[in-house]
Amino acid sequence: MEGQKTLLHFPPYGAVGSSSSRDMISSASSDTCPTCRGSGLIPKGHEDQLVAVIPCNDVRLKPSRTKLYVCISMVTCLLLCCLFLFFLFPRSVSISPVSVVSVLVFFSPSNVHMEVTNLINVSNLNFVPVHVVQFTIQALIEDTIVGTNKFSNMSSIQSRSMKSFVVKSDLDIVDAGLNTYCQSASITSHTLFLLLQMTMNISYLSHTEQLSLNTFEYVDYGANTTVPHPVRRIR
Repeated sequence: MEGQKTLLHFPPYGAVGSSSSRDMISSASSDTCPTCRGSGLIPKGHEDQLVAVIPCNDVRLKPSRTKLYVCISMVTCLLLCCLFLFFLFPRSVSISPVSVVSVLVFFSPSNVHMEVTNLINVSNLNFVPVHVVQFTIQALIEDTIVGTNKFSNMSSIQSRSMKSFVVKSDLDIVDAGLNTYCQSASITSHTLFLLLQMTMNISYLSHTEQLSLNTFEYVDYGANTTVPHPVRRIR
């Protein structure tokens, strides 16, 4: 009852003017303006307290196709994320030996020096280029290290491609037994078996990775050259 009396005390909603014009509007079918209480005047200092009245059936409160736009945005974001992960997900980079290109042999009274040239392939399955930071190759005869070579600032491998590298190894056989064996004229077969341990440091997608490979090959040290032949990969 008190609420009804309060509503009756104020003039009808939006009514401005004399009391006679306000009396023409039935209080039962009208409401009081929450801002000016039907007086048409706003007290000074209360301008920032204005209330904007928007009908509940205004179309601006119910934009059309809202759900459709939200679904399209979600699907688009999901698709972009999947594409981003697909293209930037790290894939494998592998080294594969191809063949021995040539071997140059130099004899001296104290040692046997050989220059072995190998051909290797590096395949990049990523969608971004791979930069070769450093490449190390180490040659062993049984358990004896006969040479170690390092190569820096090699060229990059483009995305989804394979590139061939020619790698030269300088080997020095200073062991007295091996030196005598290599320079012995009574031995008819001058074949020397080498174990090559290859290590490659690569950089892509803001991180570094190390690849390793062991290959087993033979060289003919009885002549000044070796016929090119494929090498075998040790798994």
